[in-house]
Amino acid sequence: MRYLAQEGHTLIFRNNGETLAVTPWGRDSLRVRAAQMAEIRDDRFALLDAAEDEKDVEITLTDERGTLRNGKITAVVEAEGWKRNARLSFYNQKGELLLRETDSGSTLSLTPREYMPQTGGDFALNLTFEGQDGERLYGMGQYQEEQLDWKGCTLELKHRNSQASVPFVLSSRGYGFLWHNPALGFVSFGKNRTTWHADACRQLDYWITAGDRPADISRNYADATGHAPMMPEYGLGFWQCKLRYWNQEQLLQVAREYRKRNLPIDVIVVDFFHWPHMGDYRFDPEFFPDPAAMVKELKEMDIELMVSVWPQVALTSENYEEMKQQGLLMRADYGEQIGMRFVEDSMFWDATNPRAREYVWKKIKQNYYDYGIRIFWLDEAEPELGTYDVRHFRYQAGSAQMTGNIYPQMYSRAFYDGMKAEGQENPVNLVRCAWAGSQRYGALVWSGDIVSNWTYFRRQLCAGLSMGAAGIPWWTTDIGGFFEGNPEKPEFRELLIRWFQWGCYCPVMRLHGDRQPSQAVYRKDGTRVLNTGSDNEVWSFGEEAYPILVKYMRRREELRPYVRSLMQEAHEAGTPLLRGMYYEFPEDENGFLLRDQYMFGSRFLVAPVMEPGARSRSVYFPAGASWKNVDTGEIIPGGQRAEVPAPLDVIPVFERV
Repeated sequence: MRYLAQEGHTLIFRNNGETLAVTPWGRDSLRVRAAQMAEIRDDRFALLDAAEDEKDVEITLTDERGTLRNGKITAVVEAEGWKRNARLSFYNQKGELLLRETDSGSTLSLTPREYMPQTGGDFALNLTFEGQDGERLYGMGQYQEEQLDWKGCTLELKHRNSQASVPFVLSSRGYGFLWHNPALGFVSFGKNRTTWHADACRQLDYWITAGDRPADISRNYADATGHAPMMPEYGLGFWQCKLRYWNQEQLLQVAREYRKRNLPIDVIVVDFFHWPHMGDYRFDPEFFPDPAAMVKELKEMDIELMVSVWPQVALTSENYEEMKQQGLLMRADYGEQIGMRFVEDSMFWDATNPRAREYVWKKIKQNYYDYGIRIFWLDEAEPELGTYDVRHFRYQAGSAQMTGNIYPQMYSRAFYDGMKAEGQENPVNLVRCAWAGSQRYGALVWSGDIVSNWTYFRRQLCAGLSMGAAGIPWWTTDIGGFFEGNPEKPEFRELLIRWFQWGCYCPVMRLHGDRQPSQAVYRKDGTRVLNTGSDNEVWSFGEEAYPILVKYMRRREELRPYVRSLMQEAHEAGTPLLRGMYYEFPEDENGFLLRDQYMFGSRFLVAPVMEPGARSRSVYFPAGASWKNVDTGEIIPGGQRAEVPAPLDVIPVFERV
C-alpha cells in the first residue's frame, strides 16, 4: 500500500480520510498542514509566501516512509502502528532529533493529531509531541509570570489585558515552532509530552525551522512572518504620557515645561476619552478646540503627538448605526449586541473585515492624520470583551473561538495599511496586544494595565524577554506601572526610579500611569466626564528622584546611536533588542534560567534592581568576555558571579569588552 506521494516540492501522506502535507517554507524551514475529510487549505494567518529558492530541497520516498530535507531541517513521515497513521519526526543537519510526534502506544491506539467535531468550527484539535529531556523553551509572547523557560508549564492561547499570546516557541534544541492557528486554546509543555490544543479550527497548521543559534531562528521566523519596519527617529528617545491630559492647554503646558527645562522628549500622548463618544474617532471640541494648532506647536518643539484610539464603538456614537448597518461591527451570536461596558455600552469594530478597516482609517485620517498626527496608540487590542468569554462572538473571519487571536494583528494592520497608503515610511503604533505577524505592521507592544508594585515590575522583564524571543522586537511597559502608584509615597518613588532606570534600556522608554489620587473632570455644563490621574512628569516625584530621572533621560540620548543600530538589526534580521542571556550565550548553561538580567543587544549586560531597599545585587558574568561597569569603569572578568553595588541612582550595566 502506497501511503506517500510527492507533489512538486511537497510530501503528501494520505490514509483513512486524513491528508497531511509537508512543504518547504523558507530557509531551513517547513510548513506542516493536515486536514480530515477535506483538501489542504492555504490560510495565511501569519505566514507570508514561501521563498522561491528550493534548490536545497530533497525528497525520498518508499511506500511507508518519506523524508523531505530543506537545508538544515529534515522531516521524516512514517506509516506507524497497525492503523498506519502518519507520524512525523524532525532532524537537524547533523542528524540530531529536534522534535517528534508521540507514537500510537501500541494497543492504546493513540494518535498525535486528534480531530474532535466541535460547534463553532470543523474540529477541536490536539497535536502531541514527545517530551525531550533537558529541553528549554522560550518565547510564546507575554504572560504575567516570573518565568522565561516554559518547559513544564501550561499556557492559555488567548489574549487578555496584559497577556499577549504569540504562539512561537524557541527551543534550546535548535528549532523554532509556530502554531499557525489563531483559535483559542492552550499549550502544555509537559515533561512527557507537549500538547497544542485549538478549541475550533478547520485544519492543523504549523511551521518549524532549524538554526545553529537563536539568532538564526529569529531570522528565519522574521523571513516567514514579516520583518518589523525600521523604527523612526522619534521612537528612540523619551515618551511622556499619563492618564490623562484632558485638555489641549494642559498638554501643551507640559510639553513647554520639558523644553523650558531643556529635557529631551520625543513623544507626548493624548490618552483615551478625548472624544465625545467612543467610536466618534475625533477630538472633543470643548477640550481640544484647535487640534491643528496643538500639533503645529508640538512639531515646532520637535515633539510628536501620539493619540489613543479604541476599537469600541459606543451605542451613542455618531458612527454606530452606520457601522452596524454596514456589518462593520463584531456580532454576538445571541443576547445583547454589547462587547464591553465601560463608561458607555459599546461593541468592537471587526478588524478582520477589510471594509471595516478602510472605514475606520478614513475617519482616523480625516480627524487626526490630516492634522499631522503620525503615531497612534491602539488600546483595547485583545479585544477586551467584558469577561473574556468570547464563545458567542463572531467576526467576518469566523467565530471568535476559531479566529479570535488574530484580532490585534488585524487592528495594527488597519492603521499600518492606511499610513503606508498616505506615503508614510516605517509606521509605528503603540498597541496593547499582538499575535504572530504583528511585527510587520509596525506594532510596538506595551505590557498593558499592570499594577505598580515590585512583583509586577519583575514580571515585566520576563514578559519583554519572552516577547522578543517570540518575534516581537518592539516592546515597552508603563514605567512605574499603571495602577495604584501615588507620587507622594516614598515607596512608590523608589519603585518609579528603579523602573525608570530600566526603561532607559528598553526598546522604547515611555512614562505612563494612572497616578493617585484621581481628579474629577467636568464639562462647562457641569456634566462629569472621565477623571484624570495625578501628575506624572519627571519633576512629579520629589527632589531626590528628579536628578536621577534626568540622568537616565540624558543617558538615553547618549544611547540613541546604539538603539538605532539595534532597531536596524531588528528590522533586517528579526533579532530582539531585549535578549535573554541564553540568546547571546547559548553554550553557557548558567544563563538558561536567568530571568533578572539580560542583554540589551549584544553589547550591554543590564541587571535591573527589582527589590525594594536593595543597594547591591548579584550578577552573573558569562565567560568569553570581560565586562566594563559603565558607571565606574571597573573591568570584571567573565565566567563568574559577583555582588555589584547599586545605589539608588545607578542601575548596574556592563559593557562587553
